[in-house]
Amino acid sequence: MKLAGLASLLLVPMLMFTTNASAAPQTITFKLRASAVGQTSDFTLDQGLDASAPATVAPNSALTVTIDPAPNKVPAEAAGRQVREIKGLALRLPVPANSTYRSASLSGGAGLGGTPTIALQGNDVVLTVPGPIKGGADFELPVVTITLQAGGSGTITAKLGGTGYDAPGLTFTAVITVIGFPVNAAAKGYPDPNPVLTSTTIG
Repeated sequence: MKLAGLASLLLVPMLMFTTNASAAPQTITFKLRASAVGQTSDFTLDQGLDASAPATVAPNSALTVTIDPAPNKVPAEAAGRQVREIKGLALRLPVPANSTYRSASLSGGAGLGGTPTIALQGNDVVLTVPGPIKGGADFELPVVTITLQAGGSGTITAKLGGTGYDAPGLTFTAVITVIGFPVNAAAKGYPDPNPVLTSTTIG
């Protein structure tokens, strides 16, 4: 099963003389657990993405990290059940250490069934897609751009959120068909492994 497109991170007024370092496109595997009608099911979802950020930034200056999700498709079937749609998708992107959040914006995206939003919640930048996205449909999550301000020293490392089922980085509701009736299955999960997406040295 594949999900899709993740998001982008971080902006850059003042980086006219800085080189952006683009990492090779990656495929992230999310471990997910769905619960409905007293039962749980574990599965994985793969998401391709491309990320870029400046290789270096001056202390206390602004920088941008961009995460560009690849197109994906909602599965039409899961564990022998018809997937009618998914909705209420939320992807968490932690504000990296040695940086301060300034703002975030979205661009692009397709087949999302509703208008996505981005906002800071605690120490996470959260991309929310209300949906619904029909089972079997193609879609692409928007690129997220987050403006950060670098600290005085160290490394700014961008990663996805989520460390376990009790602290998920990706959540959504899948509407599946059980004995002809729609049932909401709440899914939550985390990237495993959770690779470094971008790394920027302050100095």
